[in-house]
Amino acid sequence: APAEESPGLPGGGGGSRRGPAGPELGCLSAQNGEASSGSAAGEQLAHANGLLPSASAANSSGSSPGGLSVNNGVPAAGGPGSAAAELGGSGGGLKKKKRLSQSDEDVIRLIGQHLHGLGLNQTVDLLMQESGCRLEHPSATKFRNHVMEGEWDKAENDLNELKPLVHSPHAIVWLTASQTILSMLDRMKFLLLQQKYLEYLEDGKVLEALQVLRCELTPLKYNTERIHVLSGYLMCSHAEDLRAKAEWEGKGTASRSKLLDKLQTYLPPSVMLPPRRLQNLLRQAVELQRDRCLYHNTKLDNNLDSVSLLIDHVCSRKQFPCYTQQILTEHCNEVWFCKFSNDGTKLATGSKDTTVIIWQVDPDTHQLKLLKTLEGHAYGVSYIAWSPDDNYLVACGPDDCSELWLWNVQTGELRTKMSQSHEDSLTSVAWNPDGKRFVTGGQRGQFYQCDLDGNLLDSWEGVRVQCLWCLSDGKTVLASDTHQRIRGYNFEDLTDRNIVQEDHPIMSFTISKNGRLALLNVATQGVHLWDLQDRVLVRKYQGVTQGFYTIHSCFGGHNEDFIASGSEDHKVYIWHKRSELPIAELTGHTRTVNCVSWNPQIPSMMASASDDGTVRLWGPAPFIDNQDIEGKAISACIFFLKKLY
Repeated sequence: APAEESPGLPGGGGGSRRGPAGPELGCLSAQNGEASSGSAAGEQLAHANGLLPSASAANSSGSSPGGLSVNNGVPAAGGPGSAAAELGGSGGGLKKKKRLSQSDEDVIRLIGQHLHGLGLNQTVDLLMQESGCRLEHPSATKFRNHVMEGEWDKAENDLNELKPLVHSPHAIVWLTASQTILSMLDRMKFLLLQQKYLEYLEDGKVLEALQVLRCELTPLKYNTERIHVLSGYLMCSHAEDLRAKAEWEGKGTASRSKLLDKLQTYLPPSVMLPPRRLQNLLRQAVELQRDRCLYHNTKLDNNLDSVSLLIDHVCSRKQFPCYTQQILTEHCNEVWFCKFSNDGTKLATGSKDTTVIIWQVDPDTHQLKLLKTLEGHAYGVSYIAWSPDDNYLVACGPDDCSELWLWNVQTGELRTKMSQSHEDSLTSVAWNPDGKRFVTGGQRGQFYQCDLDGNLLDSWEGVRVQCLWCLSDGKTVLASDTHQRIRGYNFEDLTDRNIVQEDHPIMSFTISKNGRLALLNVATQGVHLWDLQDRVLVRKYQGVTQGFYTIHSCFGGHNEDFIASGSEDHKVYIWHKRSELPIAELTGHTRTVNCVSWNPQIPSMMASASDDGTVRLWGPAPFIDNQDIEGKAISACIFFLKKLY
């Protein structure tokens, strides 16, 4: 008769099976390709999860009725008493066991692997017994145990049993046309012998280690370069020296577990699950939720202990810099530019009122206070650039300005006031990464490279510059010009090349920290994102109003996931880098917003400068005490009840 179970048993289709001839006893063989464990009572039963039993299980197996082995204290299927458990003491109708789907089996195996890693072997045994699944192939289990016990000869022999299982489309390491199963086995054998060799050396068994190197590793003719490195370890004077030079944990569980992780990549998951597979899947899920969260603006720890797996990841808009924290009104005319220092501790603002004001950021309250006022810019200040070390600041004026000011930020003293010709127009500047040079230029055809004293080092004739940026290689300078393009100029070999071509004037641009992306403000078009490596337009952001004013946008937030720009409609727009539609429109300014700067060290802080003469600091919503809200609500209810009665 077919094996049956009581409908009242827990486990949703689990439960012990009885009788050697029942069709359901084929669950293990039908689903997993191995013999059923539900044999006669006198027959020894295999350990359900295929792993070595604990000491307690081994001891208890000797006292089991009929000589049955016990899976870590759980009676094996088919043992005495299983029929009663199966029937559940009920005389009612019996329910046929439901066959598990492939996804169900996968989940059970993942849970089993995780529980085994926690040391809950009895639970794993019961789970595998009740589900009819197995954690891994018996040959893989034997291989695992031999590796962890350091029985290298037996582990090598196990490779022969695993040979038919290596070449699988589901293996993590794929075989190319030039690779064979034999070469894959050689790689696995090489890893085993390398561990064996290192353990011999650590134990001081130099002759045995030399024998492994000469007679086992070298004949494989695999990774000769690595063998030369291994031979050098023979000169190590002591075990600590060996572990340091080999960057190896030493003989024991840690290094053998790491070795097993490498070996598992050559086996398909149907044979042996990849290490910590459930944790990796959960981590990927958390990372995906974070990436899809429009307002995520903080560093997320990859450690699963730092997040809750019981709820989805979601960030509130109230945690995002959408709220005015402070309004700076010290400028007495239009504010054309603002820029945070590289270390995020200061903000510089330039105005039509001929001054640059440097503000200090309070690290605790994130409030700004006036630190220094730099005066004397007769034409006003339309562009500012901090040196890489934040010790210096260069200020430029509008189109009719032929001068450039280099200030010492610490002392507030003017180090250099540079002007090559009264006919020049120096409206943009960019620092070389070495902090010893900068480039400057304007729309009248000037393009200079200078030192900190204003001495002219190089010049490029005939280039009408709108905006500049120095790349991290220290050689290439990007410049947007009047031909609606961005070109790369190399001052060392005097070569140039086209990188970006737009159909309308490029009013300003900025580059991401990794040098890969360029953010352009294009006249009458808005904000465009370009990939400089592939030289393609990635995205056009919607919403912003951009005419022929020079408006400066920026990358910002954690990992530069966000983009912000001013606009001629008096707003600040914020987009997630992957989305063309704005996720926030910030209101408050009453005239054109000329520039936006995101604090590079404080992702929740942003500044905007406007023709209304103010600088606004943006941050998260002010904290509201929930108890205070509840208290006010209760007071309101009491007041209402008094009025009612």
